[in-house]
Amino acid sequence: MATTAGQGWTQLRQQARALETQTETYLHTYSQFSTQSNIPPKPTEEERSTEAKLQELLEKRDNVISQLTRLLDSEATLSSSSLKQNNLSLLRDKLTDHRRDLSRLRSTLQQARDRANLLGSVRDDISAYRAANPAAAEADYMLDERAGLDRSHDVADGVLSQAYAVQDSFLAQRETLASINRRITHAASQVPGINTLIGRISAKKRRDGFIMGGFIAFCFLVFWFMM
Repeated sequence: MATTAGQGWTQLRQQARALETQTETYLHTYSQFSTQSNIPPKPTEEERSTEAKLQELLEKRDNVISQLTRLLDSEATLSSSSLKQNNLSLLRDKLTDHRRDLSRLRSTLQQARDRANLLGSVRDDISAYRAANPAAAEADYMLDERAGLDRSHDVADGVLSQAYAVQDSFLAQRETLASINRRITHAASQVPGINTLIGRISAKKRRDGFIMGGFIAFCFLVFWFMM
């Protein structure tokens, strides 16, 4: 008898777990309806079918848990097992969680549908008002265009502000480099012979510049006469 009760417990527990997995799959499918970009004003056939299937699965699980509870209470060998007691408690907790999830998803979906219907109604009212009042529609159009221009001006002002900030940063860096150059020159002037060496380097650069300029001028003249 105990063996038969144990087998019955195992079968019912496996059935409860299978129903639990199916419930999670349908809950995931049901959650997708509230994230659609265009929520229909009324529940679709697929939405109603998914919700009905969820209700059916929850009722089946409740029935299986009731059978497990009666079996556990009727068999002393089963009721004395703390493991089976814990398993039954977990099944009950999971069922409660899934019922709560379904209620929350149903509420979220209804809120999303109400919001979409409200926006659609407002758009229809605006379209009807503009159709009945062409002058007002034209004024609204001009206001929209003005708002668009203002936004464009704001963007342009932001870009100019960034450009001015970059320019100020460049000027500050230039002043810093100039200050560093002055310090280096001043420090170099304090060392004997540095000014003479710098003067020779500068003279050599000027001489090299004259030579290079003369060579370029000579090449230009030769090219000119050959034409």
